[in-house]
Amino acid sequence: MAHLLGGESLAISFGTRTVLDGVTVGLNEGDRIGIVGRNGDGKSTLMRLLAQRIEPDAGRVTKRRGVNVGYLDQTDVLDGDLTVGAAIVGDRADYEWASNPKIRDIMGGLVEDVDWDARVSSLSGGQKRRVALAKLLIEPHEAIMLDEPTNHLDVEGVAWLARHLRTRWRPNEGAFLVVTHDRWFLDEVCTDTWEVHDGVVEPFEGGYAAYVLARAERDRMAAVVEGKRANLMKKELAWLRRGAPARTSKPKFRIEAANVLIADVPEPRDTVALSKMATARLGKDVIDLEGVTLAHEGAAPLFDSITVRLAPGERVGLVGVNGAGKSTLLRLLTGEIAPTSGRVKRGKTVVSAMLSQDVTELDDVAGLRVVEVIQREKQTFSVGGKELTAGQLVEQLGFTNEKQWTRVSELSGGERRRLQLLRLLVGEPNVLMLDEPTNDLDTDTLAAVEDVLDGWPGTLVVVSHDRYLLERVTDHQLALLGDGKVRDLPGGVEQYLALREEVLGAAGESAAIGDAARTTAPDAGGGEVSGGGRLAPLAVAPQHSEAEKREARKELSRIERQLTRLAAAEQKLHAQMAESAEDYAKLGRLNTELQDVLGQKEELEMAWLEASEIVE
Repeated sequence: MAHLLGGESLAISFGTRTVLDGVTVGLNEGDRIGIVGRNGDGKSTLMRLLAQRIEPDAGRVTKRRGVNVGYLDQTDVLDGDLTVGAAIVGDRADYEWASNPKIRDIMGGLVEDVDWDARVSSLSGGQKRRVALAKLLIEPHEAIMLDEPTNHLDVEGVAWLARHLRTRWRPNEGAFLVVTHDRWFLDEVCTDTWEVHDGVVEPFEGGYAAYVLARAERDRMAAVVEGKRANLMKKELAWLRRGAPARTSKPKFRIEAANVLIADVPEPRDTVALSKMATARLGKDVIDLEGVTLAHEGAAPLFDSITVRLAPGERVGLVGVNGAGKSTLLRLLTGEIAPTSGRVKRGKTVVSAMLSQDVTELDDVAGLRVVEVIQREKQTFSVGGKELTAGQLVEQLGFTNEKQWTRVSELSGGERRRLQLLRLLVGEPNVLMLDEPTNDLDTDTLAAVEDVLDGWPGTLVVVSHDRYLLERVTDHQLALLGDGKVRDLPGGVEQYLALREEVLGAAGESAAIGDAARTTAPDAGGGEVSGGGRLAPLAVAPQHSEAEKREARKELSRIERQLTRLAAAEQKLHAQMAESAEDYAKLGRLNTELQDVLGQKEELEMAWLEASEIVE
């Protein structure tokens, strides 16, 4: 694989703190790398160094001549005075970009519902993020660096971005680096992981699931002294093996070793025991919304005669596009707002607490230190059958001895969110509502938060775009599709995405019929923006003859047979690698064979997609 760019002996410090010390890394064609680590350990700094946005104190960054690198900043850098169209495509005429099907796909996936003529300054945070992504992705970059690309994106937007990055280049072309706390996204798009910690960068093969497994195995074999952190990683590993990773297709490490490692790890939470405890604390009635309608004057109802019932110990996740009413539904449940019509019934023993998105609740304790905030609530706490002091409790959620005595006003966004969640929990609510709890949290802190929630015996309602978190801490999900109704999702987030595709497909057909008379094409492949400000349909899918479809069906059958053989070969290689764990030379040869098999699989999968499009 051709080398694109790299850093040699990179070192950088801020004040007296060394962030990176003698780091050497490289980005080659075909690399799909996720960067993980705790907040402040240098993930974004490493990416900015490689993108040559900042200069290192020592070392150098090299780049192959002519390599075009795209960079998505974590913060909003768009010119607020520009229109959406000008921010994305500049002063290029419509036909210059609209004739490109890849660009049309990006526009449709990210900004189809954004007013093309609106000022950037008038957009929401999620809309600005999508505009910035569209501006970056329409350019033909050989390498892309994305700093928290999933921030402010809904579940659907995250799924689209993952699909785009998987199919943007051929398997051995292009490369990207991504920093994100979204663990589902890391598993979907990354084939390698870099962990940034203690001034160094440690590489791991595979996505987040494989990284967690490798790190737990590394800690176990090295007999790491950090028992608390290792135990937490074992519990996270147990979830990964029993839950979401069972659905992934690229396990990179020894499955038998993983099973041995987690054999003595209990289920993440004892649902029956927690349910009994919750019933004792809550009684039989929690919160019921019966026939509730909420409407603002002159607008369609946000909720139209919905019924939602929360049971003792129930753990439910809410998913939906931005603006569908998820946060508003939480406010109805807490009693912060009243419905236009219908009934809200609350149990007599209900004590609810809500973690808001902006965490303004800490403003009244800004002058206190972290441990003092918790000590004001209680001096000792019972967690998992153990008595903990306030200091021990805040340490469990990632506040070291030094951080415990930091003033609240000096905390980062992620630290403030952690502290507010802890403050809510020690208030002993029996109904807890979390509105985007993953904002600003790193993957280690998320695992710690999930560990705390596992033993919490109350009713939990979570609004989040973090698919991994929803599947990890909730037992079922509800969907808000923007039609005023709330739908149960027995099939989880996958079912929600399928429902959204149906809704968008139906809407697209209607829009195509309504806009056909107003849409003109400057050439055979192009189109223009409709007068309403949104992107009009720009092309009709090509029609294929029956002969072409027959050939494509034959090709599909052939590819599927080859994929079956490659899957068997992959499984055999994994078994051989497990048997040869101590023979490093043999492991290297087997790994080379495995990479060849995986490369063939990816090429066949791309061919399968192309053939299936013809058949459909």
